[in-house]
Amino acid sequence: MSNSRRDFLQKTTAASLGLAALQFPIEAFSRAKTRMKFGLVTYQWGRDWDLPTLIANCEKAGVQGVELRTEHAHGVETSLSATERAEVKQRFKDSKVTCLGYGSNFEYHSPDPDVLRKNIEGSKEYIKLCKDIGATGIKVKPNNLPEGVPKEKTISQIATSLNEVGKFAAEYGQLVRVEVHGHLTQELPNMKAIFDQVTEPAVKICWNCNDEDLLPPGLEENFNSVKKWFGDTVHVREFNEGDYPYGELFTLFNAINYDGWILMEARTEPADRVAALQEQLVLFNQLAGA
Repeated sequence: MSNSRRDFLQKTTAASLGLAALQFPIEAFSRAKTRMKFGLVTYQWGRDWDLPTLIANCEKAGVQGVELRTEHAHGVETSLSATERAEVKQRFKDSKVTCLGYGSNFEYHSPDPDVLRKNIEGSKEYIKLCKDIGATGIKVKPNNLPEGVPKEKTISQIATSLNEVGKFAAEYGQLVRVEVHGHLTQELPNMKAIFDQVTEPAVKICWNCNDEDLLPPGLEENFNSVKKWFGDTVHVREFNEGDYPYGELFTLFNAINYDGWILMEARTEPADRVAALQEQLVLFNQLAGA
């Protein structure tokens, strides 16, 4: 797609979304019929909310699901006792919010075998936590292709690690959601090379809406190159910030009848985060074809 056409589409989409947000009440959009569901990654907007506050704010905003980020104020970590894990599970069960799982920082690219093993075993412990709190999976990420190591060797190592973690996750009824992330590894040809060697069905791709998605041969071809491995989560940024072509992306998702979670991994600092989530919900439903 030419830059001029992309700019036109982005401006047109932004204008139509802004008009929709003004014309239609939030309640109407929250009832819209779409196979996709809107949720929150607690990376920024939920970082300082304890668990009761997080759930209450999601309910208030109309957010249906949440991916809990590691080391945040909600404090859902492996240090929780069996009783505390059961309490977390019950809190979500008693609410309107689905606990999707855990957003970890585990990665599998290090050439140091001890570091690699620590990340693999850590992943397994948090998979147990996910099962105990009633969640469905853990988010992990490749983060680099280290200099001085053959690219093919690191790609094979990441895939082998994902296969080990994925096999373990399947035994606990969990998914391993691999975020398209990291220096070089977030380029879709490299992610495809990793998944060409992934054999465990519990290991899935979490699309991450990076600028690298637009590198040649373009968004559509990059999307199609990995879509067969998509899982049930996608990370997005604010729909009305930046110039990522969300209109084009949602067209691609609708074309494959995607029915997973679109999770807001926000980066801005609004004064009222609940109101900001409500605004993003309106824009989400417009993009999803409400």
